[in-house]
Amino acid sequence: MITELTIGITSVVSLYALFLNRDFLERFLLRPYRDARERRLYTLVTGAFLHSDVFHLLFNMVTLYFFGPAVEYSIGGWGFLSVYLASILSAGGISFAKNKDNPKYATLGASGGTAGIVFASVLFFPQSSIFLFLIPVPIPAPLFAILYLGYTFYASKKGDDGINHDAHLYGALTGLAIAIFAKPEALQKFLYYILNVFR
Repeated sequence: MITELTIGITSVVSLYALFLNRDFLERFLLRPYRDARERRLYTLVTGAFLHSDVFHLLFNMVTLYFFGPAVEYSIGGWGFLSVYLASILSAGGISFAKNKDNPKYATLGASGGTAGIVFASVLFFPQSSIFLFLIPVPIPAPLFAILYLGYTFYASKKGDDGINHDAHLYGALTGLAIAIFAKPEALQKFLYYILNVFR
């Protein structure tokens, strides 16, 4: 229920900003240089409800649709919101801290929050598989998590492709940490599953 509500609110706000009010988009996206000087700290959250285009929105909302219910099932609606919002704040906070002196930098999108939800889902259901675009075979969720972290860490250091890899990396790590805090026994079950796989 909370997953669907989050998708609905984000979609309405994003489409409104994209097609009806570009000034709204500019005001509420995260622009660290401006926001640090004007004390617009609300953009750490509001930027996650905006997207650069329909594909960007669709990708994030489809991800939430598939992974959000598993997190809600495991730790409830408030748990889902805790993971999602903490991941958004972490992603936004890192972007803000690293780019507050760069007047050209801006970022938006729910990717940090969705990465947090995906990693919480992997923790709760390590036996699951993940399908990626253009890859015809399923990837075991723990393997996906390792590859994802490795890639986003590498890409965030390289940092010249216009994608906010920091948001993905720190959103994922924050989601994982909040999920462990919310359901500590899940980590034990996750490790037990991994050890049995390699036995």
